[in-house]
Amino acid sequence: MQTGKAISIPSVLKVGKGTLNKIGEYLKSEELTSVVIFMGNGLIDMFGDAIMKSLTDAGITVLEYSELDTVEIDDIITLAFDIPNKAKAVVSVGGGKVIDAGKYAAFLRNLPFISVPTSSSSDGFSSASASLLVHGKRTSVPAKLAHGIIVDTQVIRTAPEKFIYSGIGDMVSKITALYDWIFEEAHGAGVVNDFAVMVAKKAVNSFVRTPYESIKDELFLKELVDSLAMSGIANEIAGSSAPTSGSEHLISHALDKILEHPQLHGIQVGIATYIMSVVQNHRYVRVCTVLKRTGFFDYAATLGMRKQDFLDAIDMAPSMKPFRHTYLHEKEYRDAAKKLVLEDDILNKILV
Repeated sequence: MQTGKAISIPSVLKVGKGTLNKIGEYLKSEELTSVVIFMGNGLIDMFGDAIMKSLTDAGITVLEYSELDTVEIDDIITLAFDIPNKAKAVVSVGGGKVIDAGKYAAFLRNLPFISVPTSSSSDGFSSASASLLVHGKRTSVPAKLAHGIIVDTQVIRTAPEKFIYSGIGDMVSKITALYDWIFEEAHGAGVVNDFAVMVAKKAVNSFVRTPYESIKDELFLKELVDSLAMSGIANEIAGSSAPTSGSEHLISHALDKILEHPQLHGIQVGIATYIMSVVQNHRYVRVCTVLKRTGFFDYAATLGMRKQDFLDAIDMAPSMKPFRHTYLHEKEYRDAAKKLVLEDDILNKILV
């Protein structure tokens, strides 16, 4: 029997055109009147003036304002305890690094965290964990679910297309992740939360059914960001990343360990999702259609990713999370995945 629990959800969720210029009024409405702001590399030049004007106009005091380019856990612990006691919130503006760092700093100081992603590369901006470097290794650590998520679709549109493709790859992965979770429960290795499944399923289905002419269409980007945000909520409901991260993520985590220079998380995950959807014999036509039509496969084919790395990553995948029981935790499905990497026409065009 599943028992109810208190679920955190963001108090502020603003996704649309021009939201960056309204950060001040959103913070004021939550009475977050003094904040520290961390921005990604080079972003002060791009967005600093607009954000500062919005905050000043709303009477928000900025206690600290700096660029941040580290996910070393020791650096972030130091940073967190340097945050002035007057701070009412931590605001991170930028990509995955600065979001993860700000999220963890806010968690350590028990402050509300405001997530302002400038790209749509993954669902990290809405999740309650942070990917940090611990003793030189990428490690997922508990953090804080965002009190507020503010996404300017105009900013997302101007980010390099690779970040949109990465977001697409991360979003379609919910299809295989959910199937892995159900498979896991059937093998007595986990308990599925039906409400978390429903939220994650609604998120991915809403996204894959969105009509679009271009991946830079306003509606497409809004659906992508909304769906990525809903994925973070599904994890919060489940109390784990199981609804949104399955065997396809284990392949990506293994690639991160194997490769000196891994590709963007969502790019690796998107290819692994295609592999696993075929192995699971589950919605692979839908996955393939999305990745083809958006241009994801065409982009991935320019990166020179190697078959051998994927073969090694498939073998290594179960050791990434030995306590899970995804399809890849069984040898027959690892063998099927490797056979696909070697023989599939689409993968033969993408992987060298």
